[in-house]
Amino acid sequence: MPKAAFATLGCKVNQYETQKILDSFEDAGFEITEFNCTADIYVINSCSVTQTAERKSRQMIRRLHKQNPNALIVLTGCYGEMAYSRHEMPAEVTLHIPNSEKKRTADIFLKNFPDLRPSHEFQSVSQNTSKRKNCRTRAMIKVQDGCDLYCSYCSIPFTRNRMESRPFESIIEEAENLADKGYREIVVTGVLVGSYQDYRDSERRDLADLLRSLANVKGIERVRLSSIEPTQVTEKLLRTFLEEKRICNHLHIPLQSGDSNILRAMNRPYDRDYYLNLCERVYHFMPNAAITTDILTGFPGESEEAFQNTMDVVRKAHFARVHIFRYSVRPGTPAALMPETVAEDVKEERSHRLATLCKEVQNKYISMFLGGCMNVLVEAKEVQGGLLSGYTENYIRVLFAGGSHLIGTVVPIKLLSPTEDGAMAETLNALQPEADIIPLSLVEGTRIPNVMVY
Repeated sequence: MPKAAFATLGCKVNQYETQKILDSFEDAGFEITEFNCTADIYVINSCSVTQTAERKSRQMIRRLHKQNPNALIVLTGCYGEMAYSRHEMPAEVTLHIPNSEKKRTADIFLKNFPDLRPSHEFQSVSQNTSKRKNCRTRAMIKVQDGCDLYCSYCSIPFTRNRMESRPFESIIEEAENLADKGYREIVVTGVLVGSYQDYRDSERRDLADLLRSLANVKGIERVRLSSIEPTQVTEKLLRTFLEEKRICNHLHIPLQSGDSNILRAMNRPYDRDYYLNLCERVYHFMPNAAITTDILTGFPGESEEAFQNTMDVVRKAHFARVHIFRYSVRPGTPAALMPETVAEDVKEERSHRLATLCKEVQNKYISMFLGGCMNVLVEAKEVQGGLLSGYTENYIRVLFAGGSHLIGTVVPIKLLSPTEDGAMAETLNALQPEADIIPLSLVEGTRIPNVMVY
């Protein structure tokens, strides 16, 4: 039986797509193995969002070929698109699959290499054992593809330029199938997920309608939304979060910069005040909400004053977590031609300063909930220490003592003390009704700092 191994670089959309590609190879009869093991075929779902992502893709390809020169290397994803368009495809790549054909990766591979098609006997064995090791509690569902925003620093619209939303009913059916397999949390993802809309039936259904329906799928206890653009967070969406208790009160809303002039140069369709007002609206609907974000440091023209404006927004927006990226040139984008580039050592220094502040803000957010009651979806038992781990609805990672039988269940807990990346907790009485989030600071009447409370 031929062996296939898979690796993903980049976003949640890539992770979802890799799982679908893996499933199709497994259904075709291939034995699936770990990526660091010997295989006949290696499929790399690559990323090009930064120079680092592209470099990791190239290094992975070359390392694979050096370790196993007889293996076939299949490249797909955004780095593959960029390498093809620039005529820089690594010589070690056996087969390149465009993003538009990614879902047909197994079929295209077998068409090009029919001698590697597993026999019917092997297919039966594979299908009888497929998904047998799946004990994960969270699954992703990709509902949309493509981006047409054309931010001046980003290459994604050039690699995923076809705007497409999946049929509403097929998404609900996939969620029902995942619930039957034991998944308890669904993460709704897409390249520009806020643009989701389905006109296929007589009524128009948007992202808010989709989340509401997913929250009512039997067996699904949580629905979490992945990254959404600031201009796509509508009042209808926020009301859906408020009314549907199974939708996690967590929004990842990319900021990129807290300086309005830099945002304009980035071709982002909002300014500093718009973003801060949006945070106020989110906290108005969901006082306990976690707002997480992405910030890009060192964009061309970013002065110290502009950087301080970003630091100021971080303080005022009260983020629960921040992902920091250093600007890197993406060939073919408008930003690549901009003057006033920021020196690498300045980018690094600003990233460190920003990371220190973001850690302080994150700790302040977590501290509001210490002593309060929350619910955690238990995901795993840590290898070191043997503690159970999982995330609360508002994306606080918690560790606590408990038996493995709790994995895959929602457990009421009490937060005790902060950790490096979350909080320690203890379970509440198993007979106690499922807990509502009750942060101690709000019980005592303390307002969330730097946001308007209506």
